Amino acid sequence: MDAKKQDLTNSIGLLILRAGIGSYMVTHGWQKLQMLLNNQAEMMGTIIGIPPPFSLILPMLAEFVCAILVIIGLGTRFAAAPIAFTMLVAAFVGHANDPLTMGEAFELFMTGKTKMPMSKQPALMFLFPFLALIFTGAGKLSLDGLVNWPKVFARMRQKKAAK
Repeated sequence: MDAKKQDLTNSIGLLILRAGIGSYMVTHGWQKLQMLLNNQAEMMGTIIGIPPPFSLILPMLAEFVCAILVIIGLGTRFAAAPIAFTMLVAAFVGHANDPLTMGEAFELFMTGKTKMPMSKQPALMFLFPFLALIFTGAGKLSLDGLVNWPKVFARMRQKKAAK
């Protein structure tokens, strides 16, 4: 496969990844936005020393706003980072005492050892695609792919220097 065709197929793959995983993440952020609008920030509790409502606002911004940016491919590498960090915190702080997999969680739930089948697995399954996007970027089929950011920043520096 020639380089142009390979670049296009890679960009299509990244578009599918961004749209798919970003859309699922937006639903989690939307739930947190609804909690915030319904004055339920206290339900989140204090996480890594961050008290409510900030312990709800920060993940909501990552999971909702940053996920939308990832979907459209705008500042993808930067937008994926807060999501990845949030998923690390969710997996290893929020679900610190929960099992690694949903299978283990359901086993505990079905035997009455826990009230809810909670595990680290969902957070980790979100973590890896967003971590990959930090390294790959959005691809050409994105707003990032349409904008030549180095030229934009160079023009901004020139205007600032001219003043």
